[in-house]
Amino acid sequence: MIDIKSKLVLKILSKECPNGGYGVVETKDIISALPAKYRVEPEGLEHILIYLERQEYISIKYDDDGVFCLCVLPFGNEIIEKTSEKQKSEGKSPHFWLVFILAFLGSVCGSLLGIMIRSLG
Repeated sequence: MIDIKSKLVLKILSKECPNGGYGVVETKDIISALPAKYRVEPEGLEHILIYLERQEYISIKYDDDGVFCLCVLPFGNEIIEKTSEKQKSEGKSPHFWLVFILAFLGSVCGSLLGIMIRSLG
């Protein structure tokens, strides 16, 4: 199972190294691309990259003092695609709140109408 920080790093790497090709990426660029909530130290990022390589999500050609030449492997791209598909299917439609409010208002109006009819009768 891959944690959220590793998924975010993998997603950043796939943007930096498109089409399965190798690309040169600096540690500071990866860290700055992470959301503030999930920022890590350079040492922590190196641990994440080593984990991703061991799980065969990425291939690291070389590491030169905070500069990596790497590519995202097909299994890594598959993880990214599954994650994006899952987020799309789990996301509530923007009309959810509109339908909820209209249903609530309809039930309030129906209750008020029932009370008015009962008081007249």
